[in-house]
Amino acid sequence: MDVEGYARKNLAKGRASQDIISDLADRILEIKDTSREYALQFAKAVLVEVQATSGITSDILTYQKAGVSMGAFGVGSRGTGDFFAHRKIAEIIGKSGATVGVEDMDDAGVVQAGGQFIVCTVDGMHSRLSDFPFLAGFHVTRATLRDCYVMGAKPVMLFSDIHVADDGDVAKIFDYTAGVTTVGELTNVPLVSGSTLRIGGDMVIGERMTGCVGTVGVADHITARRQAAPGDLLLMTEGAGGGTIATTALYYGYHDVVDRTINLTFLRAADALISSDLLNSIHAMTDVTNGGLRGDVHEMAKTANLRFVVEEKDVSSLVDPQVFRMLMELEIDPLGVSLDSLLIIAPPKTIAAVQNLLSGIGVKSIVVGRVENGNPEPVLIRNGLEEPFNPRFREAAYTPLKKLVEKEQADFEMMKKAVNLAAEAAIAKKQRVIKRLS
Repeated sequence: MDVEGYARKNLAKGRASQDIISDLADRILEIKDTSREYALQFAKAVLVEVQATSGITSDILTYQKAGVSMGAFGVGSRGTGDFFAHRKIAEIIGKSGATVGVEDMDDAGVVQAGGQFIVCTVDGMHSRLSDFPFLAGFHVTRATLRDCYVMGAKPVMLFSDIHVADDGDVAKIFDYTAGVTTVGELTNVPLVSGSTLRIGGDMVIGERMTGCVGTVGVADHITARRQAAPGDLLLMTEGAGGGTIATTALYYGYHDVVDRTINLTFLRAADALISSDLLNSIHAMTDVTNGGLRGDVHEMAKTANLRFVVEEKDVSSLVDPQVFRMLMELEIDPLGVSLDSLLIIAPPKTIAAVQNLLSGIGVKSIVVGRVENGNPEPVLIRNGLEEPFNPRFREAAYTPLKKLVEKEQADFEMMKKAVNLAAEAAIAKKQRVIKRLS
């Protein structure tokens, strides 16, 4: 619970200070095992701090609100709202001079230094794995390593950031770190630095945990999405999912399926490709994560400015059987959820050689589509007929709560206008401060 947010919201409503303090103390006692006297003192201190930071008008200390919440816009939910928000972030950053920058909407960023490509990527742990720290650390580390590999880079180090709310058990950071380093040690990529903090300091009570893991890698040849070319084929490996599938299994009671996600198949397949002579012939790679294949193919088509065609029947056969059965029973779209498969984009001759390499290490792969000239759009072949293959507002709803939230959606076009204005305001502020400090 964000006690600062609670106090600020109630103060804005014009409620009397004593009423806010009393009610906030009640909320604190619901979570913290403490005396009412301490809870009242705590609530009073919170209100003092909130009052001291209310009514500020300084340019640096204020921002233009969009009037649209993160949840309502689907930020972080790997759908159309999330993709729109990330393109706004790219506009705020602007042209960075990077070899692969945020404007490319790729899995990792790339700069050149010392005659090599330096690749950096970071992934946040799955928000619903807060109560399962080892699983959270394991899957977020796999995710950041995947993003490094699909840029054609060899990972050389990991860094970690872990935040646990005030009432969270200290052991969470240990179990999380064990999950991170399990993957790191098995792939010979060391965890070298990081940060450990409380979420919101004293202002957030409860046990919630969040964090991220990042990777730095080096490469001689990069496989960015923009390098896809007409005539390329899409080769996809079998996937059993990661944090998203584990979360689905946990919160729907399919606990045996969680174990299917504990593997290093993707990383070993990618490492074999990086170490082979085939890498220089591969145009692009990605992992099937952001909103599933629906989201990834949509972004690739837009980035490469080409038409991407996908055969549904071939994709279905690449989902781990136990995972696929769970998704079907729960009516969750396999094309709209993260599968953690490797997607390789290359000419037919290279694809055939890649399939042979993967088969030799026991990794199943099938050609699921092709790249064509034409309108830059994703297309799905279903039952022999073409249909649009667009991401939904959010990725496929994969928990009971997400299925409820999915039904509630405001006017997206109206929200986009408001979000766009807020992004423009942030860019204008950035330019004002740069001008002042130059």
